[in-house]
Amino acid sequence: MLNACIHPWKLREAARSFHRGGIIAYPTEAIYGLGCDPLNWYAIEVLLQLKQRPVDKGLILIAASFKQLQPFVKPLSTTQMEPIMESWPGPNTWLLPAADGLPFWLSGRHDTLAVRVTDHPIAAGLCLACASPLVSTSANISTHNPAQNAIQVRTRLGEQPNVIINGATGGQKTASIIRDGKTGKVLRS
Repeated sequence: MLNACIHPWKLREAARSFHRGGIIAYPTEAIYGLGCDPLNWYAIEVLLQLKQRPVDKGLILIAASFKQLQPFVKPLSTTQMEPIMESWPGPNTWLLPAADGLPFWLSGRHDTLAVRVTDHPIAAGLCLACASPLVSTSANISTHNPAQNAIQVRTRLGEQPNVIINGATGGQKTASIIRDGKTGKVLRS
């Protein structure tokens, strides 16, 4: 599953940083993302400050499988879940009802959580190495263009990402499509 260009030691280094509250930059389907432990408020706070992003907007979680996401969301009906499961893994983000007791910083002002099962081998490998879904937000300061490679991450964000995983993005031209899980309505294309 892992890209031949990524060394397992780099994933282990990233996983160690993740578990210590670090910020990781990594390639996704379309752009470079910034990620951290979704349950670590300190890491979230650092990430939001880096991006200059308000906490009430909420965040996206990516995972290697839906099983990793299940503790964070409430189930929908089998009929509603069919198109979601058929779209994964892939560049499709869905808004699902947030689990009871979900930390406020994940869903922000919403009662839903944006989630995606990624098909990018490095991003999925990172989720497996961390044994957790990751917060996934574009590697940029809000309102600026997202980074497309590791060099852009370093030059635009400085020393803040604790670990940068070098690798190719998945070739998508735009960020993931976001749909409402209950209705299927496209919210971002």
